[in-house]
Amino acid sequence: MKKYFAIVALVAACTFGMTPSVMAQDEVAAEAAETEQVDSAATDSMAVDSVEAQAPAPAVEENVAPVEEEEGLHKTLKTKFIEGDAGFMSLVAIALVLGLAFCIERVIYLTLAQVNTRKFLATLAEKVKANKIEEAIDYCAGTRGPVAQISKKAMQNLNSADQNDIATIERSINIEAEVQGAYLEENCSWITLFIAMAPSLGFLGTVIGMVQAFDDIERAGDISPTVVAGGMKVALITTIFGIIVALVLQVFYNYILSRVEALNSNMEEAAMSLLEMCVKSPKCKK
Repeated sequence: MKKYFAIVALVAACTFGMTPSVMAQDEVAAEAAETEQVDSAATDSMAVDSVEAQAPAPAVEENVAPVEEEEGLHKTLKTKFIEGDAGFMSLVAIALVLGLAFCIERVIYLTLAQVNTRKFLATLAEKVKANKIEEAIDYCAGTRGPVAQISKKAMQNLNSADQNDIATIERSINIEAEVQGAYLEENCSWITLFIAMAPSLGFLGTVIGMVQAFDDIERAGDISPTVVAGGMKVALITTIFGIIVALVLQVFYNYILSRVEALNSNMEEAAMSLLEMCVKSPKCKK
């Protein structure tokens, strides 16, 4: 799964690195479009003036209200991101990229670990009932997920000569279940770290923006809104983006926890079924 995480982190970093250039291209294109509109407007105005000079004034004048285009959410977010302080907004963006990388890695791992537990245990029970323990071990080894791993451990103990008593098998199942549970929760602590860091960075940017606002007041010797508007705007923008990042990561984290709980429930169900299989097997020491 480290390869998955490295790929996701690399793609996210490239995307984050390309964002400023894309924004710059958008701004250049927008300026070019505005220039063309101004030129065309000037040309049209000259043509209208020449026509009005030659023709009499129209009898009826039509008042056409200008149509303003509404900006989309994506463009608005990019604009506000640029307006925020570059240092703190970059830190918030890095927290978002790394947090999403860990979230995607966990989602992929947990998705691959999910199997049809009832179907797997039914097939395994048939093999144990037929006393085909070697085939059962191979079947567990060829199946992914924590349920297959604890089943493999139980079958290996059942097939051994000195560890096939029910107490040893139960202890091995419990130990393997704890190990697999730790694998399921791996990297979740990093997600919680970035969930806590994102709003903290936003609040830190807020405090620094307030300090900048007071510095502007001190330099200007005036407390007019135009003096403090810049620092206050930066402060509020960093806070908004920090909270947005934390909310996005929190949604992913809760989804990951729900998948972990589902897999833990599957392992508990499998442990009970495995003990029942082993008790009924002739190779198990009662």
